[in-house]
Amino acid sequence: MTRASLDKQPHEVASMFDDVAERYDLTNDVLSLGQDRRWRKEVAKAVDARPAQKILDLAAGTGTSSMPFAVTGAYVVPCDFSLGMLQVGKRNRAWLPYTAGDATRLPFKDDVFDAVTISFGLRNVQDTDAALREMRRVTRPGGRIVICEFSHPTWAPFRTVYTEYLMRALPPVARSVSSSPDAYVYLAESIRAWPDQPALADRLKGAGWSKVAWRNLTGGVVALHRGFKDS
Repeated sequence: MTRASLDKQPHEVASMFDDVAERYDLTNDVLSLGQDRRWRKEVAKAVDARPAQKILDLAAGTGTSSMPFAVTGAYVVPCDFSLGMLQVGKRNRAWLPYTAGDATRLPFKDDVFDAVTISFGLRNVQDTDAALREMRRVTRPGGRIVICEFSHPTWAPFRTVYTEYLMRALPPVARSVSSSPDAYVYLAESIRAWPDQPALADRLKGAGWSKVAWRNLTGGVVALHRGFKDS
């Protein structure tokens, strides 16, 4: 079993996700108490995919996150650097154009996509700022970015309870349902270490995105950030 460290070496993170690929979607559903389904719906609304638009779904894993865009008639490219995840996805949804790629060095030309989105994956990238710049590079002028990521609950008492859940309850629950429970210890630590909502917004602006805004889901457990690429 592989457990990545918080320096996020790409080969360690990719190997870790290879290990959890088979039961990844089920584990997420259990650990989030079913909230991940609601979060995916909110991402779909924020991306607002339209027929014939090109959508890049980064950290797409098995492609579950790509389906809401595909059903709109958009052309969606699920991209991930875990070959294990992509193999599971290809087995279940063979018609999606799965692509192996690192968010800091995307295998796409400039100005290709109408929207780029990443859900619960940005905090696993070693160089966040490089990834945000790459996402902007492959987005067409006027296009948009939507980031869904774990964040910091806004109500202090709940934030304390949530942190306790992450560090104490999440690993044993993961042990009962995941094929690689040690990976979820890393995931809990990475969530706790991730910047808060205003800090991530500042990094988006620093990468060249404009009209940056965010809104909280589930009291700030998750935040949706959105930005645009100026024409």
